Formats: sequence, structure tokens, C-alpha cells
Amino acid sequence: MLDINVTVEVEETLSSLNDALTAGDVKAVAALFATDSYWRDLVAVSWNLKTVEGPAGVTDLLRSQLAHCHLRNFKIQDGEDPTWDGEVVTAWVTFETDTGRGWGLLRLKDGRIWTLLTALQELKGFEENRGTRRPMGAEHGARKNRQSWKELRDAETASLGYDTQPYTVIIGGGQGGIALGARLRQLGVPTIVLDRHDRPGDQWRSRYKSLCLHDPIWYDHLPYIKFPDNWPVFTPKDKVGDWLEMYTKVMEINYWSRTEVRKADFDEETGTWTVEVDRDGEKVTLRPTQLVLATGMSGKPNMPTFPGMDSFKGTIQHSSQHDGPEAWTGKKVVVVGSNNSAHDICAALWEADADVTMVQRSSTHIVRSDTLMEIGLGALYSEEAVANGVTTEKADMIFASLPYKIMHEFQIPLYDQMRERDAEFYAGLEKAGFQLDWGDDGSGLFLKYLRRGSGYYIDVGASQLIIDGEVKLVRGQVDHSEENAVVLNDGTRLEADLVVMATGFGSMNGWAADLISQEVADKVGKVWGLGSDTTKDPGPWEGEQRNMWKPTQQENLWFHGGNLHQSRHYSLYLALQLKARLEGLDTPVYRLQDVHHLW
Repeated sequence: MLDINVTVEVEETLSSLNDALTAGDVKAVAALFATDSYWRDLVAVSWNLKTVEGPAGVTDLLRSQLAHCHLRNFKIQDGEDPTWDGEVVTAWVTFETDTGRGWGLLRLKDGRIWTLLTALQELKGFEENRGTRRPMGAEHGARKNRQSWKELRDAETASLGYDTQPYTVIIGGGQGGIALGARLRQLGVPTIVLDRHDRPGDQWRSRYKSLCLHDPIWYDHLPYIKFPDNWPVFTPKDKVGDWLEMYTKVMEINYWSRTEVRKADFDEETGTWTVEVDRDGEKVTLRPTQLVLATGMSGKPNMPTFPGMDSFKGTIQHSSQHDGPEAWTGKKVVVVGSNNSAHDICAALWEADADVTMVQRSSTHIVRSDTLMEIGLGALYSEEAVANGVTTEKADMIFASLPYKIMHEFQIPLYDQMRERDAEFYAGLEKAGFQLDWGDDGSGLFLKYLRRGSGYYIDVGASQLIIDGEVKLVRGQVDHSEENAVVLNDGTRLEADLVVMATGFGSMNGWAADLISQEVADKVGKVWGLGSDTTKDPGPWEGEQRNMWKPTQQENLWFHGGNLHQSRHYSLYLALQLKARLEGLDTPVYRLQDVHHLW
């Protein structure tokens, strides 16, 4: 198909789409979609994160929302020619509604819409002050009693939370809270980020010595400020911490460190929260309208209990409490778990000359880092991708445009390639007794992450230690402990001075139970997962991440987090939802998520 024909096909489809939308002819819009089709909307139409399937789903969405939003004016994005791969036509598009402007990605198959992504980018009349709208900064001219930038900033810092109240409070000042805080700052939403650590970035600095980003740098930029061109591909934890601290300062985020949240309550009559905090010894009561839990996608640490723990004479700690190997040179250490943290901790302990044993409780998916970068990420997040014109923003949208329902179909062939490329590596692990898996359907790491947030390791060296027997491996479950050992359910006895429980984390609504109430936690339900009916991701099918970055069953309560990529990309949509509510815009939510699981 000639490029000109591809462009004509897209233009004709968009013209038909625009005509039907303007006429309010929902049936005609739905007829443009293939029987097997997907429309993923990020806030623009649904005021939600929602994927609808087929003409029936399109009909339901538009019957609910079209009269409110008046979706219209789809165009091919300036400077972006549609492409054709022999089966599918792909086009970048822009559009608008009564309240905002957006862009997205359209795919046509056999002349009909196969996938459509619509993502809100800005609110009309409330655009960010960037580019041609950037602030002047210095005020030229002469004026008496002029306040400097620093004086104005100091005054704001002293007032917010005391004389004036924030519209939004974010609990959790890691990468998620910081990214969202930056977005809200640029949108003019009065916000305070609360965190218990001494400094921004301490969430990373306080973890075990060998921790680093396992994702490459192109995947990990924060909003507005990208990492420099000379930044390392895999960032060490303390360098991440320093970047977050710098970012918090230069983005002028109102960040309260050394602050513990004691209690949060919602007043149904006023629609506001009361948040009681201890700010470095000072009791402060905040009264925001919106409350965001950015306490980490993984939620509260899962710390198992088993008989004999009280009598154990060594140390038992969760992996989140482990600060490094230095104190354990020459000691016996048992690490319970076989995912990322377990492998990293085992490798660091081995380097420090500890006697290390890993206890594998269930199968684990492993992919080598360089293989993942080349086959899994290279087309979207790499130096080559940037050179080919795939910016971080484009990569995020391409990834977001693949409906979760069919994403595994794109991932399975990639992981088949990885398995073939590294066959000798996997044979060595299996010979060592390591139990491998590739996800329930062979779709590998990304789907495991999206479905359950666990069950994998990106290998940066620890696997070879297991293959070589340098890190000992046993399989089973901890049954009980004795004074100087843990005993597995098959009777295997492992002497230990230290036991690290790399046993993962629970759902984020566990924090809602602690900070608000169990009733609210149950009202919201499980956070994370797609409802894929695979291991640790029970059905029914949700189509989107449960409760993340979107309205929940608890009014004015939101959850935000994920890896750096998700914190960057989805913070925009959450920030736009909060800004719209601050400004009193009409935000009718399409199909608020039902609660099927509490944890």
C-alpha cells in the first residue's frame, strides 16, 4: 500500500468518525470499529482509565459520555505520517473535547478501527505554564516593597498547611509522590507531599547497598526533567536518591520530610479529609479535599510468622529492612524468596563473604538484563529508539496503546526469542535446581508485573552464583525456627545468623486500613492487577489496573505508584483529574470500578 493511500484511508476514517461524533450518532461511530477491537481511554472521555471492547463497548461508553464531553476534531498529528506494516495501518492522532485536548494512537485493520488510544493532555483554560506560556521569573522594572522569588517561596512554604490548606495531600514522598507533586505544582494545585524520611530520596538510600534500577535509563525519566545524556544506564540507589532530592527542590514541590501520618478521616458532608500528622515532633492537622496514597505500588511488607520466631537468637528481618551485607561477613544467612530483592541481597552478601542460602518457595521468571534491553525494550526505550525518533513520550503512548487484553500476544514471541537466545543459561539454572517459569501463558516479565507485581528477577549477576553453587539453593517453605536455624517443611535444617524474608508486599489498600480504616480499605478493595485469572491475579477481568491513578469507591481517595515509567506517565492523568475537580469542571466518571477482592 502506498503511503498516500495509507494517509487517505486514515483521513477518510477520521472524517467518518468526526461526522458521526458531531451528529451524536453513536451507532455510526460503533460501526467504524472492528468486531474484535479495543478503545483505551485515559481520562479524556471517561474521566477514568477505561478500556472498552468491540462495537458494544464503544456504544456503551459514548451513550454514557458523549453528551458530556463532545469528543470531536480527530486529526492526523502534525508531522506524523501514518504507516503500514502489511496488515495494520498506524496513525498518531489529536482530538479535543469541551474541556480538554489530547492525542493518541489509531490502528486500522481491514479498513476498520482495531485499537484506539485517547489520552487527555491538557485542560482548556488551565494549560501548564510551559513553552510559550512559561513564566517570566524576574519582574523587570522598579516597584517598592518588591518580594524576591525566594521571599515568595518562603512565604508559601510557611503558610501552606497552617494559614492556608492544600487542596491535595500526597502520603508518600518516593518517586511516585514526587512525580505527582511536580505535575500538580505545574497545574497550580496547592499540594503537600508527606514522607517520614529525613530527606527526599532516602527511600532509596536506606535500602541494601547493591540496589540499583534494573530498568534502563530511557525507561526511567521523571516528568519535565530528563536524566542527562551522560547518566549511567542502570542507576545506583544513592544516585537515584540524590536525583529525587534535587528534583524535589528545583521543581518547587512542597515536601514535608520527617512527617508521620497518624490518622486520616473523610467527612462525607464537607467532602474533605482531616489528616493528623506529626511533623518532626509538631502536631499538625491538614484539611485537604483530595488524598492520594503514594506509598508504593507493592503496599505493606508481607512479613510471615512461623513457630519459633521468638526463640531465634539471630536476626529476622524483611528485605525492606535490610541495609546491606557489611555486618554479616563470615556469618550464615538464609534469604527466603527468589525474586529481585532476594537475588540482589544474596549477591551482595556473597560479595561480602557471607555463607548464603536462598530458599525458593515457588517458581520464578528470570530474564537476563542485556537480553531484556535488546529484545524487550530496545524498540521503545534505548539510545537507538531515541535516534529513530521514538521519544520517551512516544514510547509511553505506544506502550499504553496496546490493550491489556491482547498484550500477551505481543509479548509471548519476544520471550520465546529470549528463551532461545539464553538456552544455555536457563539449562544451567535448571541443573542447579532452580524452578523457572515464563508466566502462566508464557508472556514473561511485563505481564507478570502488571498482573501481580511479583514473581520475577531481572538478572544482573546473581543467577550465575546460583548456577556455580556459590549461593546455595534449596526449595520449600519455612515450617519453624530453632534457636540458631530455620527448618523447612521437608525437615531441611538451615543454620542461620540472619534470616532475610524477601517475601514481597501486600496490596496498597493495606495502607488505607492503617491510616484511615479497615472499612475504607474494604470499600476500595484490592489495588493492582488486571483480573486476568492467572496466579495471584484473580478474575473477573478488569481491563485496567485495579484502583490505580483513577477514582475509587471511596470519594476523594486515590492511589498512585508503580515503577518510574508508570509514575512519570500516569501522574499526568491523575494530576489532570485532580485539577479538573479543583476548578469545578464537570467530571462524570464512566463505570467506577466494582470491588471483587479485598486483598
